[in-house]
Amino acid sequence: MKTIYLLVPLAPLAGAILAGFFANILGRAGAHTVTSIGVAISFVLSFIIFQDVQAGHTFNGTVYQWMESGGLKLEVGFMIDQLTVLMMLVVTFVSLMVHIYTIGYMAHDEDNWPEGSKAGTNSYQRFFSYISLFTFSMLMLVMSNNFVQLFFGWEAVGLVSYLLIGFWSVRETAIYANLKAFLVNRVGDFGFLLGIGLIAAYAGSLDYVTVFGKAKELATMTEAVTGWPLITAVCICLFIGAMGKSAQFPLHVWLPDSMEGPTPISALIHAATMVTAGIFMVSRMSPLFELSDTALSFVIVIGAITTLFMALIAIVQTDVKRVVAYSTLSQLGYMTMALGASAYSVAIFHLMTHAFFKAVLFLGAGSVIIAMHHEQDMRKMGGLRKYMPITYATMLIGAIANAGLPPFAGFFSKDSIIEAVHLANVPGAGFAYFCALAAVFVGGLYSFRLIFFTFHGEERFRKAHDDHGHGHDAHHEAHDDHGHHGPVEPHESPKVVTLPLILLSIPAIASGWLIGTILYGNWFGGAITVAGTHKALAVMAHEFHGIFGMMAHGVTTLPFWLAIGGAATAWYLYIARPELPAAIKQKLAFPAMILEEKYGFDRFNDWFFAGGARGLGRGLWKGGDQMLIDGVMVNGSAGAVGWFASLTGLIQSGRIYRYALAMLFGVTAFLLLWRA
Repeated sequence: MKTIYLLVPLAPLAGAILAGFFANILGRAGAHTVTSIGVAISFVLSFIIFQDVQAGHTFNGTVYQWMESGGLKLEVGFMIDQLTVLMMLVVTFVSLMVHIYTIGYMAHDEDNWPEGSKAGTNSYQRFFSYISLFTFSMLMLVMSNNFVQLFFGWEAVGLVSYLLIGFWSVRETAIYANLKAFLVNRVGDFGFLLGIGLIAAYAGSLDYVTVFGKAKELATMTEAVTGWPLITAVCICLFIGAMGKSAQFPLHVWLPDSMEGPTPISALIHAATMVTAGIFMVSRMSPLFELSDTALSFVIVIGAITTLFMALIAIVQTDVKRVVAYSTLSQLGYMTMALGASAYSVAIFHLMTHAFFKAVLFLGAGSVIIAMHHEQDMRKMGGLRKYMPITYATMLIGAIANAGLPPFAGFFSKDSIIEAVHLANVPGAGFAYFCALAAVFVGGLYSFRLIFFTFHGEERFRKAHDDHGHGHDAHHEAHDDHGHHGPVEPHESPKVVTLPLILLSIPAIASGWLIGTILYGNWFGGAITVAGTHKALAVMAHEFHGIFGMMAHGVTTLPFWLAIGGAATAWYLYIARPELPAAIKQKLAFPAMILEEKYGFDRFNDWFFAGGARGLGRGLWKGGDQMLIDGVMVNGSAGAVGWFASLTGLIQSGRIYRYALAMLFGVTAFLLLWRA
């Protein structure tokens, strides 16, 4: 089986290498064929491994040891258990769907590059190489059995994300977005690296099993410099890494701007894989987190803030992809709250269901963008339902699942998170429960606002486009690269685009029905550890009576009616009374401005961090380079030499009477000193 384990990540890597280095030989068809086949092989092998794990066969071993220093081993190794195989299936399946979808979405990618642009050469092949390389990186992350390989995969997905977000490098907004993503993730990764360093220093190993075996011993130690409990310091540092990768407040600012990349990567990176790496990592580290209620409290509060406050921003967005992006932030907050409530299996369950329905929403948004000739502003859409029936039906499924309504997948996982948070006994759980309930209403509102605003109502796309009117910013103007400034005639996307939507819609509906097996059947076994004092999941298991019983009970609970209330509000505002949103916005101008400004985080970061960096750079240039180096060290030394030369020139004049006078002064001074 070790050969099969190796082939899972190596098959996408081989596809990435072939598409990247042999782009001219393979051409477009060859590039998407080899990369798609590589990911398909990885998915099939992941399913075989899944069946093997179901039969009770797990694996934890070293594949290759490349260094040993002072007893610390740096290895490539795999841990194959229930948690790993679930992640492997989600990553490879969604990645395969994205590969197929990309064939249609990027078919006319040459239109996004200036004529004769070198950057646009082989861009189609390069894109497939990147997304296949991303799949390899993510698989190495989830399959790792040690912190070194985890960190390698962690940084690799960040690097490829940087390349993909800024893929259309001729756009300034894309370059700004990928730099922003890269820098914000470095903040989180600094904390992550500190956590790994503490583990290496105090546990003397970077192997998961060894570290977990010493967890109780680590819980009795204190950190030497700060005096903090060591386990709390380690867990908080590790979670700061998760805050960056999984876009948690206040390190969330990079994810909405990452929508500047092509839509397929929005689905692959920012719905199903990269942003969930932090959720997976904390779940894998459950033996450590369970020993620190302080760390769990920090996790649940951060998740609660992210859940509610990011959902509120989604209700004022007009860019179809950014609505889904802020929805992703909110759903990641739900997963983080579940982690803080010690319901790690519930967080992973929502990670799985969310991967499917959010991929549907992102890819559906891309289908709409294709139909609208790369227009992303929902104010220029409306009435698309009859033109795009498949896209509409699949996005409606995704929206219902996202809102958490039965019998769709999101209901089972989201409802389980809310109940787990309600039963949690860590500080901050009450605040988290309020945020979770409030976000249910807001989630129903923004989910159906997206559907009603885009697919129902007036056909606003028939009105002539005014690219410089309505206060549109450069982001919206940049996307109409094909010169479509007049009315457009939308149409359903080609089958290569709609087929992945249909296939992803099936688990978006039905994956939640596995709740009995995944949550209450001890499916994760020893892959996840929960302390005996954290009983939320045990209470939920006692009260679970099958999916039909859960649905019957669910329709009598507050979360269900809050979701229905949000959906009904969206219908009233955007179908029954479409003139009301503008009037409400005018009445509530200040709160609307706060939400549109995203609470001022971007402005603050631009002023404080970017402005501070610019000010520091200017100061180093003026004070360091011009004044110190040029003024003192270079010009100053030259000036000192010139001054000394001019001084000696006064003495060495060639006039005898001056030499005689100098000799007289010298003899006099010598006699005075000698006498003294």
